Parts: sequence; C-alpha cells; structure tokens
Amino acid sequence: MSTRIIICRHGNTFDKGDIVTRVGARTDLALSQSGKVQAEKLKQYFNTAHSPYKFERAFCSELRRTRETAQKILTANHPAKLLEKSFLKEIDYGVDENQPETDVVARIGKQAITDWDSNATVPDGWHVDAEQIRADWGAFFLEMSKIPGDVLVVTSNGIARFCLDVVDDFAIAIPSIKLATAAFGVIKCESGETKMTDWNVKAS
Repeated sequence: MSTRIIICRHGNTFDKGDIVTRVGARTDLALSQSGKVQAEKLKQYFNTAHSPYKFERAFCSELRRTRETAQKILTANHPAKLLEKSFLKEIDYGVDENQPETDVVARIGKQAITDWDSNATVPDGWHVDAEQIRADWGAFFLEMSKIPGDVLVVTSNGIARFCLDVVDDFAIAIPSIKLATAAFGVIKCESGETKMTDWNVKAS
C-alpha cells in the first residue's frame, strides 16, 4: 500500500466586488463567502461515503484560510486530526504584502507576475527562500512515505508550487505551476519514489 498526498489550496478570501490584495504570510484572512462555498464543495468531493479518499493524517498552516478549508474537508467522516506545519504558511510578499493587486502590478510589472506564475521567479522585494521550501517539501514527502494511507495538506499558492520541483516523476503534463483556489494535486509515494498523478483539479 502506498501513501497518497493531496495538496490543496485554500478557498477564496475575496468575493466579487472586493478589492483584491496580495495576501501573504503576514495577512491572516478568513475564508470569504465564496471561499466557504468552495470548502463545502471540497468536503462533498472527499466525502468518504462516495470518495476513494480517507484522510488518516492532515496538515495545514497557522493561517485561518488554510485551517478553515482543512477543517471543512475533514468533517466528511475522515479520522485525521488536523496538525499545523510551519513551512506550509504562505510566502511573505514583502513591500507588496496586503497591497491592492493593481498597485503590485504597477510596482513590479506584469512580466514579473507572469514569471512568478510560470517558473516561480521571485520578484524583487518579496521574501522567499525557495531552496528551503523545496527542502521542506522533500523532507515532508519522505516523512509521509513511511506510513501508508491518505494525507491531506492545505496550504497556499506560493508554497504549493514548489512541491513540483521535488517530485520524482509525473504521470501528467503540468500546464501551470499555479494552483487555483480550492484546487488540488495528488502525489503518490511508493518505494521511496514520488509521482504526481493530478494537478490543479477542481472539486465538482
């Protein structure tokens, strides 16, 4: 039996009409109304009554948006106790933290955002230790692989993308490293190897 790790991005923190800001590690927002709806959809998708998933272990960051999403999923009859992992906290956007997205683009330019979303090139002024995040993902995969079963991880977009750099094999093409809100990927750990089998899947 292998270990199956489901890496999920938290739900929305903004609703239509809200001023969208660059929410990072220092901005602890709760799920918005649409985010709560997304979390409910994830709960239904992973419900053990009809889903092949049964989370024996579950992890999130200390941020409310990840905790609320994970807690909602686990109410669908999963035995896991939710624990926090510090490395799952979102990155620090530095001078752009919690600033309106229009202001962020004005400061660093659209190309910098494109480069971040396509290959994780860190824009000037953001505080991201990419090598440490990759090392943390690698250590986490190794730790989880020692005990078979399903593992839920709820984190943020800035952290999730770096897990792709330490996966050994891919069963699918990855068109974008970015995870949409409330989307998830699946990694199987077996015989010391990790394989990505799904990425950016939306609950429906």
